[in-house]
Amino acid sequence: MENIISPEIILPGFRFHPTEEELVNYYLKETVLGKNLYCDIIGFLNIYNHYPWDLPGMAKIGEREWYFFVQRDTRSGHGGKKPNRTTERGYWKATGSDRQIRRLTEPKIIMGLRKTLVFYTGKAPNGNRTDWVMNEYRLSDTSILRVQTICSSTELTNLLMS
Repeated sequence: MENIISPEIILPGFRFHPTEEELVNYYLKETVLGKNLYCDIIGFLNIYNHYPWDLPGMAKIGEREWYFFVQRDTRSGHGGKKPNRTTERGYWKATGSDRQIRRLTEPKIIMGLRKTLVFYTGKAPNGNRTDWVMNEYRLSDTSILRVQTICSSTELTNLLMS
């Protein structure tokens, strides 16, 4: 029987700070394949049903970054492929194009993709930008269903230059 460590019994000084390769190749891939993870650190949550400022209290672990497994929700229209990232009070807007996440030991291998999003209050396209930033990680392997993503959310404070 496999032991699973819960966040409540993590040792003092422990910080959950995975690399992008670890997030994609271990946490996300193993979860998509239906395998149990050794540690129960990342919870499942439809973050689009919540405001970003409520997410820290819903995470299993994290002081400045919070991680969630998110089932990808797509809009009707656009071939059903465009992700729906709207909430009751705002929307997450993508900034730039996807960034490839490559294997450190074999840089030719693309393991996943990262999309950076910023939360805006109000309705698109006239919303007001906030300091909430989210990185959405997904697998690049088309042989594996890509309906699951990991989202890492942070609030930028004292990082913006005037």
